Order: sequence, then structure tokens, then C-alpha cells
Amino acid sequence: MKIGERIMVLRKHGAANAEIDELLRYTEPAFDLTGAADRRFPLDDEPFLATWTDYEAEAAQRGVWPCLRDKLVQLRFPIADGMSRSTAYRAATRRGDLSDAPRPTDGLCLRSPNKLRLILHRTPAGRIPVLIAEEREDFVALLRALVHRNEPHPIPAAQGACLVGSYNNWNRVHRLRAHWRFRRPHATAAEWHAEFQALVPRKELYQDSFILLSAGPYSGVSGNDLGMAESSWRHMSLRIRLEHECAHYFTRRVLGSMSNSLHDELIADYVGLTVATGYFRTEWFLRFMGVDQQSAIRPDGRLHAYRGKPPLSKGAFRVLQRIVWSAAYGVNVLDPIPTRSSPHTQRLANGILSLANETVESLAVLGCVHRKHHV
Repeated sequence: MKIGERIMVLRKHGAANAEIDELLRYTEPAFDLTGAADRRFPLDDEPFLATWTDYEAEAAQRGVWPCLRDKLVQLRFPIADGMSRSTAYRAATRRGDLSDAPRPTDGLCLRSPNKLRLILHRTPAGRIPVLIAEEREDFVALLRALVHRNEPHPIPAAQGACLVGSYNNWNRVHRLRAHWRFRRPHATAAEWHAEFQALVPRKELYQDSFILLSAGPYSGVSGNDLGMAESSWRHMSLRIRLEHECAHYFTRRVLGSMSNSLHDELIADYVGLTVATGYFRTEWFLRFMGVDQQSAIRPDGRLHAYRGKPPLSKGAFRVLQRIVWSAAYGVNVLDPIPTRSSPHTQRLANGILSLANETVESLAVLGCVHRKHHV
């Protein structure tokens, strides 16, 4: 959609002249679709899967928590204000040096560590490790440790998952060093330093992606709000959440972008809802975003988390709330995944690519036409 057409759509949704530029920046397409349509899915696994396959096997013997606590350095530290600035923490996360780290039993504290689950989930972009916390408190602790540098960062109640990308896995570095030393038993520390410097640009050798999931209700919405039994809703929530994050993994790996924006969330929730429930439930999506009541956004709505950086002004954010309505119905009209139960990998990938090829404004146009003829 050309910029002039995008501006017309924004004006139709109430954008004033002063709000046009910031909304255009917010809705600017970020996905690189070059060559994506010619690829065949699923893609091969990324290199980190070999290491996580070992973790999965070890976890089956020792338990997920003891295994990962020995592998991911942040789990050796508790959550505390200023933790990321401590000398021991910096040594661990910047050099992989755990010599001054707390004992494993004095590190991150979980409420129910024995309930953690680790799976390797298949996606169109290849398999990805998924760490599932049954307890909300444990999900928050893991998120703070692995994403927020062990600081007590506030976690919105509506957030129940996170795709962790570009994670520097020092355990993989230590494995590489052990293998290198095995082949060079008489090598000096200076020689390893030179080898390490050559390793740094090759991020595929030490950077991982994985998903953190909580087992609570999706978007903090209760089953009662959707007319479902809570037990059934929690089970469905986990599936929606998992497929949602896998869609983010796809756009990050295949299309080179993943952001906290409306376009990304439309795609991810479309995939999550379609795979988990059989179709995109527009009313559910609007409830998740907190805009199911057009008069005002709910304070617990997820849309607050996707306001952008820098955040949209109050006026522009009100326009975005109107656009959410139209774009959600536009996604429903486009509906690019025809298979209703466990879509074939290639069709699922094609569906994501189809939505990524749209803009928020073009989806809003489709939604406006749909609503005009169904009022």
C-alpha cells in the first residue's frame, strides 16, 4: 500500500495532521519478504538445537531445573535490584566466569522447579526449545533472569510468554573451548584468546533462541469471560501461547524482524488462535488487546504493551485503538490458512507470509469493508 493510501486510512480512523507522521512510523512495514515465497518449509534446525537436544536428554534423567541451572549462567543468580551491576554477575554473563557466582542452591529461587517442562517444538522455521513454567511466579522469575538481567523488572499481568533471541549461551562456548583444547592440549591461554576473538563474529556458534511460556490463562483473560471452563481454557491458552511465540520465531528468522507492534501481534495471534481453536476468533483477539469495548481500552489490555518506542502520543494511541478493530476484522476476511486443524507446515508458513505482505492499513481497509456489509 502506497504512503498516500496509508495516510487516507489513518485519517479515516480519526488521525489528525499532528498524529499522521508518528502513526506512519509505527505502522511502517518491517518485514523483508525478499525470496521468502520461494523457500520450502520447514527450514532446517538452527545450530543451537544440537546443544538443546543434549539438554533435553539430560533433563529427562536429572530434571529440567538441575540441568538448566548448570547450563544457563543467569540461573545461578537471584533476582535483586542492582544484580546486573555486580562484579560476579558481569563476570558470568560477559565472560562465562562463574568462579564468584553464588552456589546453585543460592541462585534463582523457583516455587515449583520440579514442574518445569522442556520440549523441542517443531515450527515452519525449524524446531525451537520451549521452557514451560506451571507456576506464574516461576515464569516471572525466569523472565526476569533470562531477559531482564536478574533485575526485579515489572512484568505485565497480560504477559505470559517471551521469545528469547540472541541469547549468549556460555555453556556452548565452554563446549567449544573443551573441544578446541582436546585438539590442542598444549595450547596457551593467549592462543585461546585469539581463537575466542575469531569466534565472536560467528554468532550461530554461541547464540540461542528459545521460548519461555507460562501455563496461565492467555493474555490474563479468564475462561469465564469467554464462556469456557477454566481448566479447558488453561489448556487452550498454552497452545495459543505456544503457536503465537512460534509465529514470532518465524518472522524473526525468515523475515528478519520481530517487534512489539500491532502488525506482529495480529500475525502471531492469528496463528495461535487458528492452530489452537480452528479459526481466528476476532472477538477474542479484541478482548486480549483490551479494546472489545470501543468506548475505552481496558487497563489490562495487551495493546498497552505495543504502544511503540518512543510511545505513541495519547491522540495517536486512540487512533490505533480504532485501527485494531478494523485490522482484526481484516485479518478475518483475508484468513490465509485454509486448513482448520493442525495446518500443514507449508500452508502455515504461507499464511504468515500472506499477512506479513499486508500493512496494518491494508488490513484495516478490508475490515472496514467487511463491517460495512455486516452491520
